[in-house]
Amino acid sequence: MDIALLLLGFFIMLIGILGSFLPVLPGPPISWIGLLLLVLTRAVPNDWWFLGITFLVAAIVFALDYIIPAIGTKKFGGSKAGMAGTVAGLLVAILFPILGILGIIIWPFVGALIGELINKADNKTALKAAFGSFIGFLTGTFLKFVVTIVYLGLFIAKAWEFKEDLFPFFY
Repeated sequence: MDIALLLLGFFIMLIGILGSFLPVLPGPPISWIGLLLLVLTRAVPNDWWFLGITFLVAAIVFALDYIIPAIGTKKFGGSKAGMAGTVAGLLVAILFPILGILGIIIWPFVGALIGELINKADNKTALKAAFGSFIGFLTGTFLKFVVTIVYLGLFIAKAWEFKEDLFPFFY
């Protein structure tokens, strides 16, 4: 059962990393579930402080993910249309990877610009607002990515620390 929890936890950690880029999946909370599954094994002792602190960080980052893009958009004079365009551009980048890895950067900006152009008549204002929406989106995505990578590192470190108990048939 420990091996099943370990493998499921690792798989969920990878889903959490994907969730840091996909707007429909909350990356840090999903990664936290992977940490929880590891701690639920019989081999790894229950560390409620560890789980509590990592849960708090995941919850804060989850909340900031909604606040940061709004701040970036508002600071640069953007609208909800620009934020919606950013999300639409990200979905285009994921579903139709025309520009490869650069599409993750280019399409959200293009989407924000189109959203702002639909919402406003002034090209300069739309470009500025699209930039703000895009910067807010990138900041939130980067923050989620860093947290999920740190959680993956913690997962691997904990699993390595208790490897003899997790994999007794190798020792």
